[in-house]
Amino acid sequence: MAESTGWGASTDMTPWEGVMWRTEVDPMTRSSGALVEILDCEPDWDRLVAAHERVTRAIPRLRDRVVEPIVPLVPPAFSRDEKFDVGNHLDRIRLGDGTMRELLDLAASVYDRPFLPGRPPWEGLLVLGLEGGRAAYVLKMHHSLTDGQGLVQLLSMAHSRTREPSPPEPEPRLPPSEQLNSVTLLTSRLLREATSTPGRMLNLAGESMRLAGRTITRPTQVIGDGVRFTRSLMRVLTPPPVERSPLLAGNRGAHCRFVALDVALADLKAAGKAGGGSVNDAFLAALLGGFRRYHEHFGVEVGLMPMALPISLRTADDPAGGNRFAGARFAGPVGEPDPRERIQAIREFVLSARAEPAIGVLDLFAPAVSRLPTFMLVSLAATMTSVSDFQASNIPGLGHTAYLAGAEITHTFPFGPRPGVAAMVTMLSYDGTCCIGFNFDPDAVTDTEVFETCMREGFDEVLELRKT
Repeated sequence: MAESTGWGASTDMTPWEGVMWRTEVDPMTRSSGALVEILDCEPDWDRLVAAHERVTRAIPRLRDRVVEPIVPLVPPAFSRDEKFDVGNHLDRIRLGDGTMRELLDLAASVYDRPFLPGRPPWEGLLVLGLEGGRAAYVLKMHHSLTDGQGLVQLLSMAHSRTREPSPPEPEPRLPPSEQLNSVTLLTSRLLREATSTPGRMLNLAGESMRLAGRTITRPTQVIGDGVRFTRSLMRVLTPPPVERSPLLAGNRGAHCRFVALDVALADLKAAGKAGGGSVNDAFLAALLGGFRRYHEHFGVEVGLMPMALPISLRTADDPAGGNRFAGARFAGPVGEPDPRERIQAIREFVLSARAEPAIGVLDLFAPAVSRLPTFMLVSLAATMTSVSDFQASNIPGLGHTAYLAGAEITHTFPFGPRPGVAAMVTMLSYDGTCCIGFNFDPDAVTDTEVFETCMREGFDEVLELRKT
């Protein structure tokens, strides 16, 4: 396994990563995610431990703990855990009944518990005794380590393409790491900012002069660009004028519950095409159809639901890992019974959201926001996210069969963070299958069986389009 030199090239968190880390103190603004991989048999424990050792050497960020400054004037940073031991992050357990429901409840309990302080923010759990002679692997990571696309990059490095052991390779050498504490982090970063200020001022002055030159030579274009950006900024920052669902907008609790569904990628792609959209449009249309049925079951009529979507800003030039995404908010046509109409409405919104000039504007505010006291930061984060009923994310995953310590991975169910919303739905494609994980608040979605049935029916409704 080659060393991932691009992963975690900077020890500093970005301002938004720092925000996600610091708001972890409140379960309502938690930014952790979990992955549940279903295995066709029980993997070899010694090989699994050795694989974790190799991966954490190939990606040294997984051996880094988080250091927070003594006062939040600079973002948190990563510093090597000199006492790192894979055994502190990897465990195994055997199920009682071995049902999928028991596995998902166990995974939800892992998600609910906080990370141990002073250790790298991830943990793995091998779950034995799943019915049918199968097993599962649960991975929990904090969002400050990476986004969904970065997770797929990690999986591509961590998994094998064969069941047999790979030939032994030299262990990657761990690069030196800056050792930090809460005081040295603050002082070193403030000193760095002070010494770099003259250069930044010169760059700012140069950019101002270039802008002044463009304004003189092309005033109409400059003014027009400013007006378009301002209008885009208002669209990005203004939530959709839609009330939250009365069925889902009650007192939201701190705990979570997991549900997992799967559909064939080819079928969902064909349904999206038949409806005039993409596989992502079909995915979102199916969710809205499922939510419509859930509301109808309880006799609640709702036409639109406020929902949020992450928009990936990652490019081919970006280093592995890290976070490169923005958010978009949408009034989902949950009351529209025709799945084609839903697909087309979603398609129009997603295309326009990706083209917004101000789509990444929150990065401009992040440095200032990240310096707020923690209680204010948590309150602001909760306010920003709680205007939506649910969030949904679609992540293109591995397109081939993968193995973990001799066991074939049959499904990879993702469970994204659920900050302030009733449900977070994440779809991760794997080897021709769309694996869909629902992380929802049991205080808002009170009937798990009805909810799961309604969601299955929502996908069945959309999949019917491929037959027409």
